[in-house]
Amino acid sequence: MLNFIEYGTRTDQPDLLIVHGLYGSGRNWGAVAKRLAPGRRIVSVDQRNHGQSPWYDSHSYQDMAADLASVIEAQDAPMDVMGHSMGGKAAMVLALTRPELVNRLIVADISPVNYPPDPNTNIDAMRSVDLGKVFKRSDAIEQLAATITDPTLRSFFTQSLDLANKRWRLNLDVLEAEMEKIRGFPDMTGNFQGATLFLSGSDSDYVAPEHRPTIRAYFPKARFAKITGAGHWLHAEKPREYIQTVQAWLDRADY
Repeated sequence: MLNFIEYGTRTDQPDLLIVHGLYGSGRNWGAVAKRLAPGRRIVSVDQRNHGQSPWYDSHSYQDMAADLASVIEAQDAPMDVMGHSMGGKAAMVLALTRPELVNRLIVADISPVNYPPDPNTNIDAMRSVDLGKVFKRSDAIEQLAATITDPTLRSFFTQSLDLANKRWRLNLDVLEAEMEKIRGFPDMTGNFQGATLFLSGSDSDYVAPEHRPTIRAYFPKARFAKITGAGHWLHAEKPREYIQTVQAWLDRADY
């Protein structure tokens, strides 16, 4: 079973499952979860090979969807599901394979398509950190500055440091080996008939116009919204606007 954090208590609204993206954790979504929790119970998971969840030798979207299904089944009721990036793809596969477990779906800045390869420089950068010289997060941030120019990413990655045990809470070897699967999207059949929101950053190209036919084939009731001035990390870059948009959609969307 995946590790997860709970926020709030059950109400007459469905529980909301939050699924983080690559190199993240459930804890990264704490600020969003706390703001949404007064109206519903929130469950924010650590995906496999991330955070405090178990490590496995595989990291396919079918694996991740099965993990999420186990969490929902343990709650004894279908849930609304919100996933960002890699977590959005896992949430989409869950909705397509186990639609009875998903009331409504929110997909944050990702499409059900294959993305081009990248050189995995982020994994190399994390491996390059001399953990023996790291006693606080700022030590690792300083080392990462040599290879990662974006300060937001440096701060984000170091949230996955286990300082006490001098290790990353990320299975970097498996994530690197499975990166082709993570960038891709499995061939799927059928569609999800529930209400679905694709929420993207206006400065991001992860949800492109040419993706919409594929999105609508899988998710016929898809609606689209953009957060102005946000990129791929829209929930961190524009948290107020992100939370307001999600809250408004949850308050009015049928399920």
